[in-house]
Amino acid sequence: MKAPLDNPQDIPKVFLERMAVLLGEEFDEFLSSLYQPACVGIRVNTLKISPQAFIDISPNKLSPIPWCASGFTIEASNIKEGFIPPGKHLYHKVGLYYLQEPSAMAAGNVLSPQPGERVLDLAAAPGGKSTHLAALMKNTGLLVANEIHPKRVWDLAENLERCGVTNSVVMNESPQRLAEHFIDYFDRVMLDAPCSGEGMFRKNVSARKEWDPGSPQSCAVRQTAILEQASRMVKPGGCIAYTTCTFSPDENEGVIARFLEDHPEFDLKIIGQVPGLIPSRPEWIGLSKDHKISRTIRIWPHRSSGEGHFIALLIKDVSKEYNPKYNNPKNDNYYWRSNKPKETSNALNLLYNFARENLNFSFEDRRIYLEGSYIYCVPEKSPGMQGLKMIHPGWWLGSIRNNRFSPSHSLAMGIKADQANNSISLNLGDREVSAYFSGESFTYIGENGWVLVTVEGYPIGWGKRTQNVIKNFYPHGLRRPS
Repeated sequence: MKAPLDNPQDIPKVFLERMAVLLGEEFDEFLSSLYQPACVGIRVNTLKISPQAFIDISPNKLSPIPWCASGFTIEASNIKEGFIPPGKHLYHKVGLYYLQEPSAMAAGNVLSPQPGERVLDLAAAPGGKSTHLAALMKNTGLLVANEIHPKRVWDLAENLERCGVTNSVVMNESPQRLAEHFIDYFDRVMLDAPCSGEGMFRKNVSARKEWDPGSPQSCAVRQTAILEQASRMVKPGGCIAYTTCTFSPDENEGVIARFLEDHPEFDLKIIGQVPGLIPSRPEWIGLSKDHKISRTIRIWPHRSSGEGHFIALLIKDVSKEYNPKYNNPKNDNYYWRSNKPKETSNALNLLYNFARENLNFSFEDRRIYLEGSYIYCVPEKSPGMQGLKMIHPGWWLGSIRNNRFSPSHSLAMGIKADQANNSISLNLGDREVSAYFSGESFTYIGENGWVLVTVEGYPIGWGKRTQNVIKNFYPHGLRRPS
């Protein structure tokens, strides 16, 4: 599917003049691409469904993205009468895919986190890269998803919940405060650096309006400062993926070249050859063509289905002295102990009883943490985080209300249908589906108690059945009129 370009005439003239110098004979093709509609990409959420299984049920014809095995674009031929925008389809609501710009899907595969590792997404909102990292990690290990902006961090939390991510800690901190805590700690760090947004000019009118000739330089200063903090948090032998959605050499090759000069303990890893991933141009910042900066890559709108993107994969020398500030499991476990043991003991009993009655697996071997009235399952590798601002310290399981356990929407979205003892199976088009999403109760015959509501076999939330009437527990903030 393609989206129309908003008022392309306002692409800044100074930007176009600079790109004409850089691209030379390629410029006309590049300029033409800026006046073409942008592709719409979806990344299949492999925590819930395989790419092939999604292709089999997709209402749209999909074209594969070469740098992401779970990524696709929606073909323009699908735009016809009765077409449902992918952001409004039920499959999006249940978390089967994430709407993501095609180029942005490359970063997760380049960083390539492995199951069981400790991974940081330093500037994570709204969650595209974080949900991709969690899928690649298969919901194991530790994913710290951080966002400094207090409003955007809630968008991040909501997307992680929708996609069924259960191995994350959602934080609202500055890079500097995190770096003071997590010295030499993470196996991999994703830094999607705030940038001038030139790569989004084709599809984002606000990016074009907010840009000025000084934007790249001021952004480069900020990016360098954040990258400096990221470098402190990755352990020897670990990697940092530095990414931007801008064309400016100042923010891309320039930032990386200066960083390498100041940090001899880092080097650039070669990124595998994939169609659409183009080696960068060291000569744009005055270096020789064979300089190691050519190991970084760019994605260009005139040479692929994606918008402008830059990726550098930095590796920290494994021989560097390893000195994590916090890496003591005993200290970690002590931190997650509640200072209200009586309340915690009661909450655990309520949780365990709920699981015995309603789930076919137990939380009794998990690390459970009570924060106020909220119960979390803390990732096994999660360290103590004294003094840091956490939105969610783990997988939110539910709340204690009137000495009862009430399961969270996050718990419903993080399990499979067959993990619930009692479930309701609805189909696309059923009246009960629209009723549920609008917050209405409905009739469904069965035993009293908690039920997991599913559509086409995928959980969409909780209900509680009393005398064949399903009371709706779909979150109020997500409800829409039927």
